[in-house]
Amino acid sequence: MSDGSELLDAIRAGLRSETDPERAAEQQRYMKSEMPFLGLTSPQRHGMLRPLLADPALRIESRAAWERSVRELWDGAEYREDRYAALALLRHRTYRSWHDPDLMPLVEHIVVTGAWWDHVDEVGNVVGEVLLVDPEGEGLRMRGWAEHDDLWLRRSAIISQLRHKERTDTVLLEDVIEPNLDDREFFIRKAIGWALRQYARTDPAWVLDFVEAQGSRLSGLSRREALKHL
Repeated sequence: MSDGSELLDAIRAGLRSETDPERAAEQQRYMKSEMPFLGLTSPQRHGMLRPLLADPALRIESRAAWERSVRELWDGAEYREDRYAALALLRHRTYRSWHDPDLMPLVEHIVVTGAWWDHVDEVGNVVGEVLLVDPEGEGLRMRGWAEHDDLWLRRSAIISQLRHKERTDTVLLEDVIEPNLDDREFFIRKAIGWALRQYARTDPAWVLDFVEAQGSRLSGLSRREALKHL
């Protein structure tokens, strides 16, 4: 076990061992990113990270060191792949027992500073896990995020139950969608439709009733997404 420094050194070295400047430029244009890319493909990145994150010799020994390592990798990122690696470290099964409400200040920091869909949607998986750990407390947090000035916190609240299936709290789902129904921002309208589309796989009747009840307040984009598989 370690304090995280050896793992971060290995991650940074591994990411930089295979670069593709041409692909990196294309990735940066596609993601509209100010931060440059190294040019790794997703399979390359996952293949490099998987054994490092699973290595017992590199396992981070304390929660404080783990959170510090995630933040250091995130805040100190030189390339976007560094941030993807920070999210992989945050989400890794080795540290899943620490996915609880105490982690949410770090998660909020990542959402606000990440401020783009690739980061926000990835860390949304952790938001959903924490919500299941403390439905009441985190439900209040999601309701607060749903009315926040920051659009990425609003998006995170809306998609926080994507993987909950039959455990979805439909009252919470309504509560995080309702304040955002009149928002014309693409990423909000898309998130509403996505959340409804996912829940429609579990309870299509509920989604149909909800869509009908919202009438014209539900944007065309949200409606199309919600009803995509119905």
